[in-house]
Amino acid sequence: MKLYRFLSEDDTSAFCHKVTDALNKGWELHGSPTYAYDAANGIMRCGQSVVKEVEGTYTPDIKLGEQ
Repeated sequence: MKLYRFLSEDDTSAFCHKVTDALNKGWELHGSPTYAYDAANGIMRCGQSVVKEVEGTYTPDIKLGEQ
């Protein structure tokens, strides 16, 4: 099955670490990163979609971050 996650974080090194961690766990980048201004908090935010092929059958109970 193919899994999908959207990673987001404030525009700090924490975002890069989050994406790097996912890549090192076998996730692959999917599409281009996004960058947007969060007016409610007055900060820039980053986002990146990632996908991963794993064995099994999808259920909504799967904890994507643990895959």
